[in-house]
Amino acid sequence: MLPDQQGPVGPQPSSDSSGYRLPDCYRHPGRETGVSCTRCERPVCPECRVSASVGFHCRECVQGGQASVRAPRTEFGGRAVRDRALVTKILIGINVVVWGLQYLISSTALDHLYMQGQLVGQGQWYRMITSVFFHTAILHIGMNMWSLWVIGPALEQLLGRWRYLGLYLVSGLAGSALQLIVAPDVWALGASGAIFGLLGALVALQRKRGYQLGPILAIIFVNLLATFAIPGISWEAHVGGLVAGAVIGFGLAHAPERNRALVQWGTMALTLGVVLVLSLIGVAQLPG
Repeated sequence: MLPDQQGPVGPQPSSDSSGYRLPDCYRHPGRETGVSCTRCERPVCPECRVSASVGFHCRECVQGGQASVRAPRTEFGGRAVRDRALVTKILIGINVVVWGLQYLISSTALDHLYMQGQLVGQGQWYRMITSVFFHTAILHIGMNMWSLWVIGPALEQLLGRWRYLGLYLVSGLAGSALQLIVAPDVWALGASGAIFGLLGALVALQRKRGYQLGPILAIIFVNLLATFAIPGISWEAHVGGLVAGAVIGFGLAHAPERNRALVQWGTMALTLGVVLVLSLIGVAQLPG
């Protein structure tokens, strides 16, 4: 992952060396799935699961019983879909299109996309989110989009499209909010804050699933080390996104079965509310 920055910097180490992957369908080895049978807990792909009144069942468990019609859900409550990477593809597409615009229009017109706290204080609040989709250097966008492609699809499959999208956007806003408070004079851009949020959520989800956390924690540590070691990096966006993602991920992972959606979306809404309050505090502290 390459950090949010004011200009091109050297590559930031990141990889999928953790070996993280979804389990394979019990009938189709090599076909990953984030959905499990609520009776026998075997992982089932869309072709092998049958919707039920509570979750979803494998075909063997359905034999001798009858399952009521219900849309299958992911492991953490989202709606299970066939294309597990649709939102990730859309996010990458938006970033690439915005990056390409700088070669088609005046570069000064894109200055409105940067995150800059003083200008946010003058009413340009949109900068807090437009900066999350804005890159200038090809290495910057290349590394960030590669990181998003490595992390995103698995999380999208685990959470469902809307939970995943909410996690991404709130994490990006949290990074902008912390920069607004700590470094309002800095011009910053990039999706790294949102990607750090995905990493933070992944830690909570993996812990809940019983996976080893060492590899993913090592990746976060290396990226944070580079964040503070390389000059010109907006560490505020990285730390803000990471904290927000970890909080949201904890809520998504530990929501009780009963009222799960309410608790999950409530956690996300509460995190967003805190981000907005911090942003208002940051604006209030600006000179003038």
